[in-house]
Amino acid sequence: MTARRVARVLIDSPLPQLDRLFDYAIPDELADAAVPGVRVRVPLRTAGRVVDGYLVAIGEPDAAGRPLSELDAVVSPVRVLTPSLYSLARRCADRAAGSASDILRLVIPKRMVRAEKAWLAGTPTPAPDVDGEARTWADGVLSPFGGLASAIDEGERVAVDAPPATAQLPDGTAVGSWALLLAAAAVRALASGRSAVLVVPDHRDRAQLEAALDGRVPATALVRDDSRQSSPARYAAFLRMLAPTPCVVIGNRSAVYAPVHAPGLVALWDDGDPLLGEPLSPGVHARDAALLRQELDGGALVFAGHTRTTDVERLVALGWVREVVASRRVSPRVILSATREGESRGARVPSAAFAAARGALAEGPVLVQVARPGYAPVLVCAECRTPARCAHCGGPLHAARHGAVPTCSWCGRAATNWGCQECSSSRLRMASSGSERTADELGRAFPGVRVIVADGEHPVMHVDGRPALVVATRGAEPLAAGGYRAVILLDGDRMLLADDLRIGESCLRWWSNAAALAAPGAPVHLVGVAGPVARALATWTQAAYARAELADRAPLRMPPVVRVASVDGSRAAVEAALSSLKADVPELDAEAVLGPVPRDDGVRALVRFEYAAGPRVAESLRAAVVAQAISSRRPPKGRPPGARNTLKVRVDVPDLDL
Repeated sequence: MTARRVARVLIDSPLPQLDRLFDYAIPDELADAAVPGVRVRVPLRTAGRVVDGYLVAIGEPDAAGRPLSELDAVVSPVRVLTPSLYSLARRCADRAAGSASDILRLVIPKRMVRAEKAWLAGTPTPAPDVDGEARTWADGVLSPFGGLASAIDEGERVAVDAPPATAQLPDGTAVGSWALLLAAAAVRALASGRSAVLVVPDHRDRAQLEAALDGRVPATALVRDDSRQSSPARYAAFLRMLAPTPCVVIGNRSAVYAPVHAPGLVALWDDGDPLLGEPLSPGVHARDAALLRQELDGGALVFAGHTRTTDVERLVALGWVREVVASRRVSPRVILSATREGESRGARVPSAAFAAARGALAEGPVLVQVARPGYAPVLVCAECRTPARCAHCGGPLHAARHGAVPTCSWCGRAATNWGCQECSSSRLRMASSGSERTADELGRAFPGVRVIVADGEHPVMHVDGRPALVVATRGAEPLAAGGYRAVILLDGDRMLLADDLRIGESCLRWWSNAAALAAPGAPVHLVGVAGPVARALATWTQAAYARAELADRAPLRMPPVVRVASVDGSRAAVEAALSSLKADVPELDAEAVLGPVPRDDGVRALVRFEYAAGPRVAESLRAAVVAQAISSRRPPKGRPPGARNTLKVRVDVPDLDL
């Protein structure tokens, strides 16, 4: 009797103990359909049910003749899990002490039968043809960055400081110059017969890239991948990536895993944006996934931004990433504005910035960046300045407009009879100005000038070149035709007070991205801020600031100089995991573990470790999670349940937040 083939299956399950390949016998009726990469359904004995999974590989029959369960069904003939995608998911999961199925769940969309049938019935996608005009355009855009074109061709890892300017497309659409740079890199990769993956933080950046690539690459080769798509559209886009012809993928953080044919370029725009950090388990940042992908698949890797994160600067210092600079340095005209003698020290807009805005409004739009949306995001007691809190849930109170009843930001209840818990006063004071209040105040200061509010509740993508005051929160600034004639950066001192290890980096990124929207030669006023961050913006030396930050963090052993893992759970579970970790990785010193300290639902400990020890630390912590999950399973009938000792591990946390 001929031995049947064995299918090695990865089960789609969040349970850590199931994060391995299981062997199943392939029945004769599924012999032709059971091929690597397809979706399957398999019986799971421990659960007594049939579960979904991916057929990863076909293995040799077991010489010992073990009895194996059979595949229950092949769900679809489409090979959605390519070998390279599985290898990448496995590497990323192992690095982050997580499960490969958790990563694949982010990448492979839910099956849509109609979209799949249409794709299977359609004609094969032709190889894209990039015309000579598009190639010439791409060469012209890349030429000021000496060595960037050759780095793309040779598959290098590079860091590029994007030009801080806006550009106008032939149809009049305004885009950032960075979008033209990445679009040109993608055109060059596609022209050489390779795919390009462009990863951006949000839909605003994606729209700029799509506009920059429109007409320069064939429509059949441009693939959009983001969570705003409908389920059928996203699944159809995923199927297009699987086609054996190159394409250009533009998407958010999960697009870094796109299973494209012949990958030649992965580019990340603004890797310091928190939207590129994955909040779901195992929490692999798009930057780390891109680095692992470049090791596995080859191809070029480009980090581009107006600023340089300390994570990328560390790689540049190690020589792992090469810095590419423009032949001609371009920087905005940044002015550090402070109150002059005779002015009120509490003046929100100093006279110099006010005069610059008045003069610029005669020519076109002026951008005013503020820290927070709304009217009065923070209210305090008018007598003792104690922050106003909701009597029901303890959340902060805010006002939607002047004279409005305060409302809780957490539970939404109106605080009609509010009283201060410290001094019993019933009077409130607005302690901050949001985008709407700032727009109200500036509208009175500049009568007859239209005022545009751009924030999360009032999204604005573009403004024309007519005079206008555009009040925008950080990251929501619209593009202006021809650039803003002046940029006023408010609330900088308040932004820097945030309790965050990387707040200096974040502020520099927010301000630099806003300054890059200014027209050539237009003034950029940073109000009320001094120190290293302000100097870095004024001199446009963001990379030097990142180097200084690394030097300051090295003696303190703070990320990204070292890696940090958080271990959360019950005290018994955390202490057991730390004990195993110290035995598995003996070179961890006495200062490597911080905590455990009490949390709301248990305790938390932080583990600091060198990059060389990363694989063993992740393996030990993952083993602890699996062991804890097995021991915490539901007890057999008749046995009283014990206390559930939960354990959660997160590797590469960005901040030492105990």
